[in-house]
Amino acid sequence: MKASEIRELTPDEIKSKVIDLKEELFNLRFQHGTGQLENPQKIKQTRRVLARMKTIIKENEINKAD
Repeated sequence: MKASEIRELTPDEIKSKVIDLKEELFNLRFQHGTGQLENPQKIKQTRRVLARMKTIIKENEINKAD
């Protein structure tokens, strides 16, 4: 998911997606640990999308403060 797509979402939608991504990342780590993960790059992709969402949440908080 690109940053421009994330910015189009409402803050509540972004926060719910962050929760979903955290759960997905946990499951991916668990699968990786047990050797069941087929695509290890999925962990990297999920971490990056999660970081993008958190960054945009922080940007929105800063913009509201100004």
